[in-house]
Amino acid sequence: MRTEKILYVDDEPMALKYFERLINPMAPVLTALSVEEGKAVLQARGAEIAVLITDQRMPGALGNELLRYARDHHPQMVRMLTTAYSELGEAIEAINTGEIYRYVTKPWDLELLRADMRNALELAETRCERDDLLREKMAVQRQQLLASRISQLAVVCAGFLHADYERGLQTYLQAAELSGCALPPIDWRSMDHAELMQYEAQRSVAIGQALASVQPRFAGVDSSSAALQALADALPGQVQLQDGTATLTGRGPLTWLLDAASHEPPSAASVSWLAWLSYWAGSVQLEARPGGLAVRMRTSGTPAALQPDWMADAIERISQLATDEA
Repeated sequence: MRTEKILYVDDEPMALKYFERLINPMAPVLTALSVEEGKAVLQARGAEIAVLITDQRMPGALGNELLRYARDHHPQMVRMLTTAYSELGEAIEAINTGEIYRYVTKPWDLELLRADMRNALELAETRCERDDLLREKMAVQRQQLLASRISQLAVVCAGFLHADYERGLQTYLQAAELSGCALPPIDWRSMDHAELMQYEAQRSVAIGQALASVQPRFAGVDSSSAALQALADALPGQVQLQDGTATLTGRGPLTWLLDAASHEPPSAASVSWLAWLSYWAGSVQLEARPGGLAVRMRTSGTPAALQPDWMADAIERISQLATDEA
């Protein structure tokens, strides 16, 4: 939905009609008779509004209050104040505190008012384009971080798990895909790129050390039923066992290694899940169900051999899925 509408708030009905008749050929105009009514319009239709212009002196509350509300809840919106010459001090204060783009004095100069509204709409469009570019850039950065984590996880598994780590990692990625893996968050306000890389390196080391610690608990398991019970024991409260099927009821352990924040320590459940798969991935079948991810043991047959580019395919699929869900 495009943000192309103008909201004008004034307690004088004739001023609202006059403004609407004057500006409507330029952009659709919404109107409100008070600050509270203006807030209600913003709550209901804020995503459609590119420019807010409000009178200052109105019964009940001043226009500045509505401008502050819009700044806090719709920061991308271009905000303007219209006021009489005798109230310019309040308009200047609003500009200085970042509440408005500019003010328009009453009575209006019609050509200047049209020019001001045209400029405000152009500014709103520029902000929208900027925000779209920033969102696209952030999505690409988060996709790159997700791909890097999968690659780093392969390195960690090769160093800390037994020889058949690829099958375990492939099944882990399959489970993450079925469970709805998200793009990992990046808070550029609290870290720069070097700090992010430091966090990620520390994270990989912590995951590897946790895998080395957890892995031995599954080494002596020698039957399918015992394997499912060992999984339930390793993920207490998160696995339901019934009729030879283990259902993982939460997505956290299934995706944490890929989509958690960089500074969060590895969860025992997520590491245990990967370690368990390193032993039993070749014997399990996964199925996404409404209640969670169902894990069943194969009764016959063997899984197909992994293709040389299986990891690249997994990275592409999971990244696309996570981007679509973002």
